[in-house]
Amino acid sequence: MRTPTRADGDGSLWIALGMSAGPLVALGLARFAYALLLPAMRDDLGWSYSAAGTLNTANAAGYLIGALIAAPLAARVGARRCFVAGMAVTAVMLLATAATDSLLLLGVIRVLAGVSGALSFVLGGGLVAEASHGASKGRAAVMLGLYFGGAGLGIVLAGLLVPAVLSGVDSWRLGWVTLAVIAAVATVVVLPVVRRISDPKPPVAGSPRWDRRAIAAVVAAYTCFGLGYIAYLTFVIALLTERGFGTVEVAAFWAVVGVAAFASGFVWGPVLGHQPGGRGMALIMAVLAVGTALPVWWENPATTYLSGLLVGGTFISVVTAMTVAVRQSLPQPHWTAGMAYATVGFGLGQTVGPVLTGWVSDHFESLTSGFVVSAVLLVVGVAFALAQPDRRSSPSDAAA
Repeated sequence: MRTPTRADGDGSLWIALGMSAGPLVALGLARFAYALLLPAMRDDLGWSYSAAGTLNTANAAGYLIGALIAAPLAARVGARRCFVAGMAVTAVMLLATAATDSLLLLGVIRVLAGVSGALSFVLGGGLVAEASHGASKGRAAVMLGLYFGGAGLGIVLAGLLVPAVLSGVDSWRLGWVTLAVIAAVATVVVLPVVRRISDPKPPVAGSPRWDRRAIAAVVAAYTCFGLGYIAYLTFVIALLTERGFGTVEVAAFWAVVGVAAFASGFVWGPVLGHQPGGRGMALIMAVLAVGTALPVWWENPATTYLSGLLVGGTFISVVTAMTVAVRQSLPQPHWTAGMAYATVGFGLGQTVGPVLTGWVSDHFESLTSGFVVSAVLLVVGVAFALAQPDRRSSPSDAAA
């Protein structure tokens, strides 16, 4: 018999915090730390901004593949096994990134890291949603915020450690090795935590299929989020370097982004628990759009750090908001499938985003022009999120 997971005590929050090692590796290290290493790699390997964006597009394409296969693979193998395996493979791919300077091979490695990262990220979210079943809406939102906030911890760790190794020989290679070591440790740490959560219960054979229209607006908004947010986190360090920020200033900025991302779960979690439909998602994306646009209009350091605070304090919580909306709109057995479906749209968005903004930046010979495009796309996402109706899970929803 399936053992239920306690969801209404302090232990549930500790489980969510332990599971946050998944986003720490999948996003904080494998995705966002690339921005820290991009300037050194670009200088050493002679890349254009478009080429640099292509590698993040490769990672996003792998993420899309991982999102597509996450639910069926979990149903066959088990969500917990796939979650841990995804973290382990991501650690190996981070190490492999240091082994070559071939753009083609690096692209392949980034694709594989995207696949494995998506498996751990999406399925970990489903596991934490399962652990939160039966909790109040506010408690469930805080648990999900803690889980996704793990990406912020990864950003902080990368921001503290990577700049310290960028002054040595083959510095960007040593940076990837450093990230791989952190990922390996995180994978070991999460093992006893994941054992405390049961695999999500699959839909009963013959039960009605879920209606994708129930979350159509959220999926559209999440796609715009994927298109818009990725340019900032891909190219912002390159922008700061162009504006004369030194190693210490870059590390401080990245730490601000990471700390804000981790703390965002505590700030936005209670808010999301009381917002119907996509209103919470719209609010967070609006703040994110403002943070993305700030470096375009003002270049002083204070505004730059404010921008990092706003972006860091919102971009992870958009993921939380999507998950809360899916949780409210679909019956429990379909939560993981609904999250995976939304992540497909997100994956499409962030696959196109880096190349689009890289091309715009090359064409106008300015990184800030790509940021303008990103902010506009995020505002479009706000409109979509506001269109999401308040559809709370109920037996009638399951039969719809």
